[in-house]
Amino acid sequence: MSQTFKDRCLVIHGGSGAIGGAVARAFAREGARVFITGRNRARLDAAVQAIVAEGGRAEAAVVDALDEQAMVRHAGEVAERAGGIDIALNAIGILHVQGTPLSALSLEDFFVPVHAYTRSPFLTAKAVAPHMAKRGGGVILSVSTPASRLPGPGYLGHAVACAGVEALSRHMAGELAAFNIRTVCIRSHAIPEAAFGGSHSYEVFRPAAESMGITVEQMLADKPAGLLVKRLPSLDQMAAAALFAASEGAGAMTGAVLNLSGGVTLD
Repeated sequence: MSQTFKDRCLVIHGGSGAIGGAVARAFAREGARVFITGRNRARLDAAVQAIVAEGGRAEAAVVDALDEQAMVRHAGEVAERAGGIDIALNAIGILHVQGTPLSALSLEDFFVPVHAYTRSPFLTAKAVAPHMAKRGGGVILSVSTPASRLPGPGYLGHAVACAGVEALSRHMAGELAAFNIRTVCIRSHAIPEAAFGGSHSYEVFRPAAESMGITVEQMLADKPAGLLVKRLPSLDQMAAAALFAASEGAGAMTGAVLNLSGGVTLD
C-alpha cells in the first residue's frame, strides 16, 4: 500500500458495520490510526481484530452517536491520544422499517429515521471540527442513499433523512471552509455484500421486495438491469470513494456528493 494516510487519525462512528468496517480497514491499510465506535462491544472487538490482523492500528469504544455529550467526550479522548483528528466518517445505520404509505404513517415513525440520520452526522461534525481546526484542517465524510432524490412509497422518513444528510454536508462546507475543513457526502445505492452480511439494510429492503412478491435477493439481483452502469456498488468501491474524498487528490472538493448510485441518480 502507498501509506497515503500514514499517522493520520480517522474516527468512524458505525465502524463495526459493513460500510464503516470496510472503510476502516481500507484507511488502516493506508497507514491511518483508526478509532471506531458503535453500540455492540463484540462487533467492535471483531472489527478491531480484523484490522490488527492485517497489520493496521485500531481502537474501539462503545459510543451512542445520538448522545451529544458522549460524542464530544469521545472526540476529546481521541484527539488527546492521537494528537488531533484528521478525518471523520459517520456511517451509523438504524433498523426502523416503515413500508407504510403517507396516509398511515405516524408522525413518530416519520421522525425516527429523520432524527437519527441527521442528528448523528451533525453531532459528529460538531464534536470533531474544533479538533480538526486545531490540527489545521480535516475532512468530514457522511453517507446517504439515492432515496434523497427518488420518490418511493413506504420510505418517506428515510428519503427526507438522506436529503437532510446531503444538505447538512453542503451547508457545513461553507461554514467550515474558514478552518480548512472539507465535507463530502457519499451517496451509495444498495450494496449486496452489506445486505447479505448482517446489515440492517436487508430488513430495510424487505418491505419493497415483499410488495413485489419477490425476495430481497431477487430484488437486488434485478436492480442492476435498471441502472445505467448495470451494477450495484461494492464495499470496496465505497471504501475507495472515502479514500479519495479524504485524499489530497480531492483537495479542491467540498460540499460535494460522490454518487455511487449506478446512474439511478445523476445530480
